[in-house]
Amino acid sequence: MARKSSSAWEWSRTAQTRKVMLRAAREVFGEHGFAEANVADVVARAGSSVGSLYHHFGGKAELFMALWEDHQVAQEQASASSVAKAKQDGVDDPVELLITGSRAYLEGAWDRRDLVRLFMDGDGPPGFELLRRTRGRQWLRQNAVLLGAGSEPIDRLTVAVLTSVIGEAAREVATCDTEEEARQVIEAAVVLLRRLDPVARVEPPDVGS
Repeated sequence: MARKSSSAWEWSRTAQTRKVMLRAAREVFGEHGFAEANVADVVARAGSSVGSLYHHFGGKAELFMALWEDHQVAQEQASASSVAKAKQDGVDDPVELLITGSRAYLEGAWDRRDLVRLFMDGDGPPGFELLRRTRGRQWLRQNAVLLGAGSEPIDRLTVAVLTSVIGEAAREVATCDTEEEARQVIEAAVVLLRRLDPVARVEPPDVGS
């Protein structure tokens, strides 16, 4: 029992150390960007040591990636929770479920606007762009499943356009000066999503006629 309690304490301490370092990294990367950020500044702000940072993350690049992953998980969990609650409340329209998840995602973009601005600047370690593109493809697949989209080109195009609307709206939200402006952008995005209703399939024109 003592060994089990000790393990739980060690895990808790490790989790807390990571949390503090990620918070410090968020501040330092936000102020200086990835390239100009200094590990020593992160360590000083976290009240930790360089050895501890390298032990938990491996280096500056890995710390940046961990911060990005932490942000992504928070965004995805907020969207998934909102969609799950809507389903429990009886909502079954795919577009309304997409809008519900998108609202949570965009509200998170405002709450974590410093991170959205940091990650959209393109100032990241080698491999970051590939990781971001891979995550983007996963997001497309998740939206396709939510909408019940097929595998036809027009279905893929529709999902890609809708996902792009959400992504661009998140960037706009993050650059807003006030929460009121951010709310206006979110509502504008919702209007666009409804206008692009993918459930109301429109047959493509006959190019041969």
